Amino acid sequence: MDSPHTGSLNQAVELLRIETELFTLYVQGRPYHPTVETLQLHRSPEQEWVNAQLGITCAQRLGKVQIKVFSPEAYGLIDWQPGESSFPCFYETQPYELVIQNKTAAKLTFYHENVLLRQAVKPLGDSILAGVLNFGNEVGLTEWEIRSEGQTVLRVEMEIYPSKMDYKLDYQNLLNEVNEQIYNLAFDFLRRTYQLTGLRETQHQSLTEFFTILQHVFGQLLDAVERINKNPNVALLQDRRLVDANRVKKAGRENIRELAKHPERLREDPNHGFITIGNRSYAATHLIETRKRLAYDTNENRFIRWMLERVHRKLKELKIHWKKTSRTPDPVLIKRLDTMLTQIERVLKVDFLREAGVLKQMSVTLVLQMAPGYREVYRCYLMLLKGLSIQTDLFRLSMKDVAQLYEYWCFLKLNQLLGQKYKLVKQDVIRVNRNGIFVTLDRSQSAKMVYENPVNGEQFILFYNAIPDSDKTPTLSQRPDNVLTLKKKDAGQIKEYKYVFDAKYRLNPAYEDTPYQRKYRQPGPEEDDINTMHRYRDAIVYQEKGSGEYERSMFGAYVLFPYPDEERYKSHHFYQSIELLNIGALPFLPNSTSLVEQFLAEIIQDSPEKAYERSTRPRGTKEYYVNQLAGKNVLVGSVRGPEQVTVAVRKAFYHMPLKNLVSQKLLTQIEYIAMCQSRKKFIDPAKTGIHWVGKVADWKVLRRKEIKEVPCRPGTEEELYVRFTVEEWKSLAVPITLGGQGIYTVLYTSKYILDRALELAELRLETEDALREWREKRRKGKVKVKLDHEEYVDLGRVVEVRNI
Repeated sequence: MDSPHTGSLNQAVELLRIETELFTLYVQGRPYHPTVETLQLHRSPEQEWVNAQLGITCAQRLGKVQIKVFSPEAYGLIDWQPGESSFPCFYETQPYELVIQNKTAAKLTFYHENVLLRQAVKPLGDSILAGVLNFGNEVGLTEWEIRSEGQTVLRVEMEIYPSKMDYKLDYQNLLNEVNEQIYNLAFDFLRRTYQLTGLRETQHQSLTEFFTILQHVFGQLLDAVERINKNPNVALLQDRRLVDANRVKKAGRENIRELAKHPERLREDPNHGFITIGNRSYAATHLIETRKRLAYDTNENRFIRWMLERVHRKLKELKIHWKKTSRTPDPVLIKRLDTMLTQIERVLKVDFLREAGVLKQMSVTLVLQMAPGYREVYRCYLMLLKGLSIQTDLFRLSMKDVAQLYEYWCFLKLNQLLGQKYKLVKQDVIRVNRNGIFVTLDRSQSAKMVYENPVNGEQFILFYNAIPDSDKTPTLSQRPDNVLTLKKKDAGQIKEYKYVFDAKYRLNPAYEDTPYQRKYRQPGPEEDDINTMHRYRDAIVYQEKGSGEYERSMFGAYVLFPYPDEERYKSHHFYQSIELLNIGALPFLPNSTSLVEQFLAEIIQDSPEKAYERSTRPRGTKEYYVNQLAGKNVLVGSVRGPEQVTVAVRKAFYHMPLKNLVSQKLLTQIEYIAMCQSRKKFIDPAKTGIHWVGKVADWKVLRRKEIKEVPCRPGTEEELYVRFTVEEWKSLAVPITLGGQGIYTVLYTSKYILDRALELAELRLETEDALREWREKRRKGKVKVKLDHEEYVDLGRVVEVRNI
């Protein structure tokens, strides 16, 4: 393999020169693409350059033509002859300067099917036609023409190579896999859809293809034959036969010629002779009689009979083949085949088909194309004769956008990887209506595939070019390429975890001595695309029905980009960031799918807890949820006076009657004790409220008499009490004031509320709505929580939260 000359990557040279008697054509540009050189694309296994296709057709009026093309060995132009290959020097998104120097007065024009390219080449004066050609992301063969006075005098067909993937190894496989995936989907799921698939000629159509299409058109075929039976195409035939002259009703003029040839049919009849020869009169003994009749033996009817017999024969072949090869015969399929065979046999017995003869020559007549019934049968025949292929913008000759192709392939390949392990339940990519088979694979359309995990019954959905209806952004709409929604079972509930897999036909090759190379040391995704993943994860939100609160619904977002070296990429920063932030990039090409396949298996097998832990939460979220959502883990109890507080703090304990607990199960949830000092027991207002909080080390249920730290009142010796051992009592920096209320028995709250409350009534906040309202109003100033019980906080419920 010849390496580019030093500095040649960015140096424009002459790539093609065509010298004719009418004009001289020059194409100039860079013969190498720096990304291709960095990734070493378009090489053979021996690291030799692959050959590019080049076709040049010249009109005779051009006279003597000399063609030169670029050669890397000579690093210049060499002679080229038709049929020879050339060096691959034309790439997507790379500009090429076209200059045509006219040698005559004839007007020259440039033509390409892409209007933007046509407009790019303009005349400069009277003798120069010039412009810059940039084929964008179009890859493959492209054709352009030079016309003189409206007539094509030169046609050039050149091959445009991709710059981010190998043409033979990746691009061709990409095309084949897209076609194959669509085929598989079409043959398995023929239903109603949006975009039509067309037909392709096939010399080796399988019985599976034939039967799949036949099932779709069979009803139409039978309906069309029944329609023809009501008014079949007929031919008006003339029967000519020799009969006795006495039986002929009307003799035609053709009998004169016949009698002249056969005078033996004349007899002399002086009385009734109508032919006079000399002096004698003659009459005919036999004459030719012509009778007209209608006949069904027409070419069109022969065609229909031949087609039905062919369908009948293929169905019998399929039935025999199925019985021989299938280990578990399907009685439903066999019954369907028998029913179809019976229906065809019935149709073949109708009058116009029974009279039709053998088809000797196929000709497409106006009757087959236009007549009611016949045209439907002919359309069915075309579908049965051919296989399926895509007829969307993806495979139109004028559309070879490799970026769009890569986007389609990513969606289909993700489905193929999922379909290998999981059951496809529903899809709306391939469907059928009366007009044909359609493919919903278009940037203007959305599609989804529903799978089920056979192990646990969990379902997951892969959306293309759409997000679930519940995930709407209140600001700007977001539309990632692929969204995978996993529905995981958790404690009898279904929880959804959603991930973005966005196809980006972009790659930073990490050119030497660039910021990207210094930072990441190897090729990888563009930083802008990673930023887009951050945007997707943060901007796509979910709103519960009946709730005004939005929640972030995307748990991860990943770029799928074209890069072949998976092993090397494992050390890339944006691969390792997936583990840290659940945002990053994965290489994805036909020969590089293992990392994506492995990652899909991981997130599908994740437990709900692990799936949640993968997501990145805001700073302080862990502390917030631990404290806020841990439940009511604080018991606020009353004390009988200053003496009890003093002893409790000194002895590191707290005691209370067991009967005051709402449920003894609450003992296992209590982690903290707070003592509430009432107005009745504490004369000094500064001593009222909650001043002391301690963490529970242990608790025991004892008889009151067994608690020795504080003397018991008479009559309570045998009552059951709870004795809490406290690790250490801590004094609150800002005591919680009573606010004119107290505690009747005990109050339960959370440590999150206790740490933030300023008044006793705030400890009664329980619902998320009340808590959110309290947080927002607390940011604006002092808050007053109003309860429906004016004296005791533990007996009331929150009525209002307002700013003071």
